[in-house]
Amino acid sequence: MTYLRTIALLFFLLGLAACTAVGPPPVLSTSIPVPITSSPTPKPTVVPTATPLACLLERGALTRRVLDSTKPPQEFLIYLPPCYDQKPDESYPVLYLLHGQTYKDDQWVSLGAAVAADNLIHASQAPPFIIVFPDDRYWNLPPGPGFGDRLLNIVIPFVDQNYRTLTDRDHRALGGLSRGGGWTIHLALTRYDLFGTIGLHSPVIFDDDAVILQNLVRAVPANAWPRLWLDAGDHDGGLSNIRALEAMLTVYEVPHVWRMYTGDHSDSYWHAHIGEYIQWYADGFTVQAAPTSAASATPTP
Repeated sequence: MTYLRTIALLFFLLGLAACTAVGPPPVLSTSIPVPITSSPTPKPTVVPTATPLACLLERGALTRRVLDSTKPPQEFLIYLPPCYDQKPDESYPVLYLLHGQTYKDDQWVSLGAAVAADNLIHASQAPPFIIVFPDDRYWNLPPGPGFGDRLLNIVIPFVDQNYRTLTDRDHRALGGLSRGGGWTIHLALTRYDLFGTIGLHSPVIFDDDAVILQNLVRAVPANAWPRLWLDAGDHDGGLSNIRALEAMLTVYEVPHVWRMYTGDHSDSYWHAHIGEYIQWYADGFTVQAAPTSAASATPTP
């Protein structure tokens, strides 16, 4: 009896299992997040611009040099334009300015030559250029007559070898005031191959210079004349000789600019015109005008 009950219970359990619906195992739905992608917004193209050099707004540098190889030692001041050190691949025109008797190499600086150059360069009215102020303090001593030789054969070669200069004549100018103007006319006419522009500011012209200068003027080929400027004050003590020089230039049809202003033979006169002088020299470094006439300007006395 117990055996039958066990069999019956077994069949009951098997039937119950058969009646129970057993489905497939549940499928877990896993959602894998997909990143949202989009085309990035293009960034604007930035064109690099050159950073302006701060030195462009600075003053040029003045340095004193002494050449011990000469007897006596030859001194000069040199003005280097703004950014000279920051632009090692650039070369520059050179202006040589000679001072007057009893003065030294700083006369032109005191008159404002370096400041005038700075102003023109800052205003883009002139290319950057170098100025050399040679010293002629021995004018009344035995070494005095040798100044011209020291300038032409020692100072100029030294400057060209030790500074970044443009060495052709059109980028080299020579000017002088008073006794320096007298030196300038003699040196420029003797070595017209060296200078493309010359300036004579109240030049001291001695009576016995007439024949010498006439011979020098006649020896310069017509197509080799540098740009030439001549000026003086209407109360200059040497005005008669200066006007005689201007007349000679006109007779020989030498292209030149002639200016006679109100004033005398003094620092105040030259200071009043320093900006005009420096502009004249700077213009020669950019435009070398062909000689066209004996005098480009002749003021009324």
